[in-house]
Amino acid sequence: MAQFNQGRAWIEFDTNSLRHNVKMLQRALPDNCTLMPAVKANAYGHGAVTVCRELSRLGIYDFCVASVAEGAELRRGNIKGDILVLGYTHPKNFHLLKRYRLTQTVIELDYGNLLNDFGKKLPVHIKVDTGMRRLGERSENIDNILQILRCKKLAVTGIYTHLCVADSDKDEDKAFTQIQIDRFRHVQSVIAANGFKQLKTHIHSSYGIFGSQKGSSHSYARVGIALYGVLSNRGDEEKRKAALSPVLSVKARVSMVKKLLSGESAGYGLDFTATRDMRIAVLSIGYADGIPRGLSGGAGHVIIRGRKAPVVGRICMDSMLVDVTEIADVGSGDVAVIIGKSNDIKITACDIAEQTGTISNEILSRLGARLERVVI
Repeated sequence: MAQFNQGRAWIEFDTNSLRHNVKMLQRALPDNCTLMPAVKANAYGHGAVTVCRELSRLGIYDFCVASVAEGAELRRGNIKGDILVLGYTHPKNFHLLKRYRLTQTVIELDYGNLLNDFGKKLPVHIKVDTGMRRLGERSENIDNILQILRCKKLAVTGIYTHLCVADSDKDEDKAFTQIQIDRFRHVQSVIAANGFKQLKTHIHSSYGIFGSQKGSSHSYARVGIALYGVLSNRGDEEKRKAALSPVLSVKARVSMVKKLLSGESAGYGLDFTATRDMRIAVLSIGYADGIPRGLSGGAGHVIIRGRKAPVVGRICMDSMLVDVTEIADVGSGDVAVIIGKSNDIKITACDIAEQTGTISNEILSRLGARLERVVI
């Protein structure tokens, strides 16, 4: 950590926690099913190249990303193995699929024809829409799926779908998840009957691994948020009792500490007014680093010297104010924990998500690129 003595704000990446989560998730998988980690959105804010390098050391060589640009970044970081692009790639960028040896998702027949017309053999997976009504060829359009499989310039190596309510314990949602699985199985049976066999399959994301359908065996599990040691909200973590370990912490320096006299106001809009003489610390982190403005005005807190310090006033682009009146000896250069643990106090991504009305996935994936990532 010595190299970060001068840092303004950073992320600490805990490789031991990542290894722990991988082992736990692998134990939950059915036989012959392997992890295909979702490392999109800079690996949910953790640093995609760093995550993939560590996963490669653990024998994991299949990854999925949202865009061709994310896949190219991994290749430039010397990441080997198969990289599946889950989202749309513009035809003008098809050459990048070839250049960086990426596998593209075919999102419908018309798109498959565009990929086929590119003229160079491309590895692809077919996305089947079994009910989410997002990307994918509808499961009932069997003829269209077969046409994609027959495209001569497409090397179809896999087929998959996405379960849209696998995170729910409601009976009606469990029933809909089963409908999606049955639709996918029907597609599998038809394409096998037409001579297309040995295709890789994947339907489960993090919640599928822990859900009631976890015994449904496929080639891959596209694990995302759980890999990073959290689930989308506190309730899900409590219900599933998954022994996950958060992989990252977010920390920032105290820039300075100043007095705020009773009756004085501080910050943009002068939204906060002191009701007594106070000491406030200015932290060198803000919403440009991914800290939600919804934590403003006392909605959130940080940890300094093992004690909670409430946020006061509006969170700024590059800084935020916290109340350190009750914390002795806080000074310039001290470390504030935004996400993480100090002594027996911790702040999780789920805590921040709950305070700001969102999910931990969003909190983590919006952490800014200018936050330095340090591996511990």
